[in-house]
Amino acid sequence: METQNTALAPDAATPRASWHRFANPGRFLRLTEGAMPWLWGAALLVLGAGAVWGLWLSPPDWQQGETVRIMYVHVPMAWLAMGGYLGLGVVSIVALVWKHPLADLTARELSPVGAAVTALCLATGSIWGKPMWGTWWVWDARLTSVLVLFFLWLGHAALVRAFDDPERGARAGAILALVGLVNLPIVKFSVDWWNTLHQPASVTRLDAPGMHVDILLPLLVCAAGFALLFAALVLSRVRAAVMERRIRALELARARRAEAAA
Repeated sequence: METQNTALAPDAATPRASWHRFANPGRFLRLTEGAMPWLWGAALLVLGAGAVWGLWLSPPDWQQGETVRIMYVHVPMAWLAMGGYLGLGVVSIVALVWKHPLADLTARELSPVGAAVTALCLATGSIWGKPMWGTWWVWDARLTSVLVLFFLWLGHAALVRAFDDPERGARAGAILALVGLVNLPIVKFSVDWWNTLHQPASVTRLDAPGMHVDILLPLLVCAAGFALLFAALVLSRVRAAVMERRIRALELARARRAEAAA
């Protein structure tokens, strides 16, 4: 019987084919088109609630006073700087190993947002450090490793755009991103490995958070809002990049048809 030699449909042939099915640019645009308004709305709603709660309604800290309110921006920026770079490493692995069609684009559009987030982390940390430490900057292990993370973000953003061949730039950027993953545990555990001015972890402690619940809860809401905003920004940039490539491909095809007709 001929049915024994029937080919499977492309979308169901293998797990890899199914994986690539979700990377189709047209399907990606359709799936995200309906989700983007909800994502932006959720980001603005949660972030607005967290900002009002943290900046106006939460109590001052008994040691830091009103300065503690900088934490509602600084801590989420630090989490996103590290978590975003971990995401950059994941999409870089996907791009190198599985040649995922959208992985290179995601990495390309992720690095400018990650660099901006890390810059905000450093800036708010310096603003907090002046009244608490008496200086804007010290070559502390945590601060220095976050500065290295910022340069890694900038390096990736510059490297993927430095080649005329986008594939070469994407490959070089992916390698840099994977090498830079070594810095993440240094950022995370620097306050435990070395004697630093920066305070140790107070939210992710295994025994109990080192801050009052009246400060912890608005901090977590702010972190959720900033995370949603981060995702909305990255997805918007990826969508714009996909549409830009499709427009460029259409223009190139039109130019080739015009040349053939001439």
